[in-house]
Amino acid sequence: MTDLSQPTVDAADLTRALMGPGPARFFLALAGEPGVPSRIVDLVAGHEVTFGRSRGATVSVDHEQVSRMHTRVKRDGDVVTVEDLGSRNGTRVNGVRIAGVTELSPGDELAIGPVTAVLGRSTRLPRGRSVADAEVFEERLGAELDRAVRYHRPVAVAMARIDGGDEMVERVAAAVRRMDVAAEFGGDEIALLLPERGRDDAVRELTRIVADVGAAGGVASFGVAVAPADGTTVDAVISEARAALRGARPGEVMASAPPAADDGVDALVLDPAMKRLYEMLGRIAATPMTVLVYGETGVGKELVAETVHRKSARREHPLIKLNCASLPENLLESELFGHERGAFTGAERRKVGFFEAASGGTLFLDEIGEMPTALQAKLLRVLERKVVTRVGGTAEIPVDVRVIAATNRDLESEVREGRFREDLFFRIAGFTVVVPPLRDRPSEIVPLAERFAARFAKELGRPVPVLADDARAALASHDWPGNVRELKNAIDRALVLATGGVITAIDLPEKVVDARRRVAGGGAVASASASAPSVRDQLADVERAAIVAALDACGGNQTHAAKQLGLSRRALIYKMERHGLKAMPASAAAPRGGGGTLGGSGGSGGSGGTEKL
Repeated sequence: MTDLSQPTVDAADLTRALMGPGPARFFLALAGEPGVPSRIVDLVAGHEVTFGRSRGATVSVDHEQVSRMHTRVKRDGDVVTVEDLGSRNGTRVNGVRIAGVTELSPGDELAIGPVTAVLGRSTRLPRGRSVADAEVFEERLGAELDRAVRYHRPVAVAMARIDGGDEMVERVAAAVRRMDVAAEFGGDEIALLLPERGRDDAVRELTRIVADVGAAGGVASFGVAVAPADGTTVDAVISEARAALRGARPGEVMASAPPAADDGVDALVLDPAMKRLYEMLGRIAATPMTVLVYGETGVGKELVAETVHRKSARREHPLIKLNCASLPENLLESELFGHERGAFTGAERRKVGFFEAASGGTLFLDEIGEMPTALQAKLLRVLERKVVTRVGGTAEIPVDVRVIAATNRDLESEVREGRFREDLFFRIAGFTVVVPPLRDRPSEIVPLAERFAARFAKELGRPVPVLADDARAALASHDWPGNVRELKNAIDRALVLATGGVITAIDLPEKVVDARRRVAGGGAVASASASAPSVRDQLADVERAAIVAALDACGGNQTHAAKQLGLSRRALIYKMERHGLKAMPASAAAPRGGGGTLGGSGGSGGSGGTEKL
């Protein structure tokens, strides 16, 4: 019987030990036969750890496959070696029997009879902040959603309301697994990403966390959504989790119900050209032909693809999306067609490509003009023969996929320049549609802004704000080079900064307001415009002074100051940055002089999150 019954170290204890201050630490993580507790053995510089049946061994292993003195592991500085001591059955490192002294690297696995020992190393750095930001969260969620669709593995997303201050937020972040992600996400929201968690598992885990927070004097409420059942895009899954959170009472975990198969976000169509476009999309959807969508970045090409898919007979099957400009050629080929195990370095298992994952449904290839020429030929073959061959494989796999491609390039010019294959161009351009830029659809700018404001306010659980006249004028005057995506980000940001349920021009990015100033030039209009900045500066000074006073009264605590001002902590941080207070002591924050520019130094930033258009 293996004797590993000395005091054990569980995962939490080991994590705390590894994250403490101090020099580098080497250790062996030991595991024995089923039912025998594991343990951690430290490797001290200048000392050795022995394995054997003898009770004089550091690790006594009473088993017939183990010799009296079987193996010696020694550390000399940062060098760790292992030596077999003439044992009958030998010592194996990563499955290979060793002879003589062998140097080990962190992660190497030793086999000594029935005992497995893995060499670990920790630099023992202090643990950093455990709560990530929204950008990190969205990037990781995007990758997990890709795996969820391709391998049919669930991933849960939870949006949380946590009362009790930053201490309770950190408590929640510390309660989840190392593979999970906790992030600040819009206002005072906290988001959790829980890979490999189905709906029931996620609810059980979050219920445990709610109880833990409650025992510490706080209150946590969660809304849960699970992909791919509740959605396959970042925005869709987060929106479902937020909707569930709105229905949760304090201290409760509420899971969303899977949406109906036809559930989707309809485009707002008011401009005559857009009405004609969407009428045509309805007719195109009924055919099996490929579609090529032209339009500037952020104009709504992805929404066109979603519309065609939802109106087609393929609506019950997946809509898979891939940006061809986001990956190098070798990885893009693997993403599209999949690969076999061992096809290249790092291909540890078979991977299903996007064509196979979308079988029966629709594959949206964004930025197809960026696709390398060599890969264009392979794509053409798939479109013509309707079969794929995985990288490193020989078998042809039938696929039934409708392809919708999009680009902001002039592909006909690219064909003439030899950068895009003519035969592929004709193959994907079965139907060609052009989405006009937002500046050519002025009747849709303010209605779109109102829709985005209502949607974001609903997600944050706030009343729907009103757009003031000056905000409407500024929005209508801007030329929106980033199109609908830029407008969405501007409104999301403005909603965070707005107070009193009204979005004014001062809440919009500076470049949007500057466009209004340029339009208001000459004559009486110019005179009125010239007086407006001084009024805005006076209001900004009052706001700045109120923030400074609240921070002074709360000893610099942003959470308490935000509550005193009736703001979310995130809104307070935005306003502090806008007034130059981010790194300034409260005592040094005096009101500005007149004549400053609108909004301060932080006015041009955008809010977190990206509209999938």
